[in-house]
Amino acid sequence: MDSFSFSDFPEDIQLSILSFLSPKEIANFACTSKRFVSLCNSDHKLWYTMCERRWGTKTQIKKWGDGKIAFKLLYKTLNEWDNLIGFWRRSGQPAVNLSSPPLIFFEWGPWFLAGSRVSPSQNGTYNVLNSPFLWMSLSSNGEIVNLLEINREIKLWDDFVKCCQCGFVEDFVSVNVNFMGGCHVLVEENYASFYPEYRTDVFGRSPSSTNLNSRADDGDGSSEECLVTEMYTQLANRISPGGERAWRRQRRKEKERQGRRRWEPEHFVKIVNCSPTLTRPLQGLWKGICDDVNLDFYLVAYDVGGIICRRVGHLSSCSAAPVFWTSNTTLIESPFSPEEEYLYNSHVHRHALAQVNHIHSQCPSTKDEAVSHIMYIDSSYDLVIQDSAGASANPRQGEGRIWQYQDGTFGFGFFWDNFIIDLRHMVQDGFLLDAVEV
Repeated sequence: MDSFSFSDFPEDIQLSILSFLSPKEIANFACTSKRFVSLCNSDHKLWYTMCERRWGTKTQIKKWGDGKIAFKLLYKTLNEWDNLIGFWRRSGQPAVNLSSPPLIFFEWGPWFLAGSRVSPSQNGTYNVLNSPFLWMSLSSNGEIVNLLEINREIKLWDDFVKCCQCGFVEDFVSVNVNFMGGCHVLVEENYASFYPEYRTDVFGRSPSSTNLNSRADDGDGSSEECLVTEMYTQLANRISPGGERAWRRQRRKEKERQGRRRWEPEHFVKIVNCSPTLTRPLQGLWKGICDDVNLDFYLVAYDVGGIICRRVGHLSSCSAAPVFWTSNTTLIESPFSPEEEYLYNSHVHRHALAQVNHIHSQCPSTKDEAVSHIMYIDSSYDLVIQDSAGASANPRQGEGRIWQYQDGTFGFGFFWDNFIIDLRHMVQDGFLLDAVEV
């Protein structure tokens, strides 16, 4: 039987095989033979196929940069931005707007990456308010364009495109999205956009911006180099004849920039485990009607000591008490004892206002039949972690049950009241559920 080498296959088969490799593997393969160098550098064949295979169902590859940028470098950019997809929470309190929602959600658009602030509705429903505020894309020259919206009247993608085309840049702030590890990003204003000599178009982009068409991987004339050059020039001018006047001009320019700054830097931390798994059925982001009959967001996490649930809005405060905590992660399967049946039936489910007429009635029998597992809330968190939430007057204050339903959701309740807070999924297949654009 004759043996075949890779070079014996037709070119389309070779390209299809290579498209499953990583860029590093393709670079290593290109070193094996001169014949394969051109094949591995085939932009519209190989690198377009790689982009289409990985992101073709999520975004329109040919629309990025008006279709004028190299797919090889587009792959590099999208590969870096791919880690942004999903939920992030703000780290710390905002310096300006204290009412700004702490949760943001990144998703793919047709030719951009969009960041939206996610907040619970305050009308007693399960609707989630989705407010787009950050757009990340590429210009036709291959420059990275990150625009942050400051005009609350612009909330639709079409309005955003029209504003960019018409040059209404006063509604946007040019920002940098800096990765500080895999799970931490810093969004800060692009200070270089304040200097007229750096601005070249309506987006406030500078010649030092990343150019995916012309630069090599390490880059030439980066913004950092330009800023360092300017710093060196100003320092040289200060110690040269007439340098004092130049230094004063630079100080006035800096004060002017500070006065025009419209965005304070914000840090965001990624919520890595935002969805339940078979081994961790309760973990992730959830939404439910809380004690004040309004919607709230909950984050359930597994750790070495057990399971902890916190409200997302309280995550920035280290002194905030958790909603519930349990060290007993054992799931008890049905059928349940009469005592457990009575305990469940004696609790009333909290509902949205649309279901308020049923809040004092017994829960439907279908809900009873849907309970598949029970978990004990065995103790109050402050009894285990001292001084974390203050002294507990009643040891039974934190004791209760978690009822898991067959549809994958769950509810929890305590012995000291007679309510069950049912939690619903926030996201499904990468899309926000019950999302309403502001």
